Amino acid sequence: MEKFSLTAIGRNALEAARASSNGRSAQTVYGGHEHVLRQTLIAMTQGTRLDEHESPGEATVQVLQGRIVLTAGDDAWEGSAGAMLVVPRVRHALAAQQDSIILLTVAKVS
Repeated sequence: MEKFSLTAIGRNALEAARASSNGRSAQTVYGGHEHVLRQTLIAMTQGTRLDEHESPGEATVQVLQGRIVLTAGDDAWEGSAGAMLVVPRVRHALAAQQDSIILLTVAKVS
């Protein structure tokens, strides 16, 4: 069994995001390219965006800290700490309204 402290990883990731020129930091905490399931902790500073991109498969975003907006076309969903958003299976983008830490969970489809 493996055990992770998302709080500690998130705190370190947010520090790294604040020091980064692009305002974000990411670390895969479980899985990877050789697995179906992948969980990545992403820290983003206020105002940082992940530009529109393709959906990697079935995915959710759990907001651990802060406030984010997930957009797909004309649709937008806001999430704050404790919220879980289902990522639409279309092109989408993500923006941090505050310094934020999220857990992206992806089940890749063949």
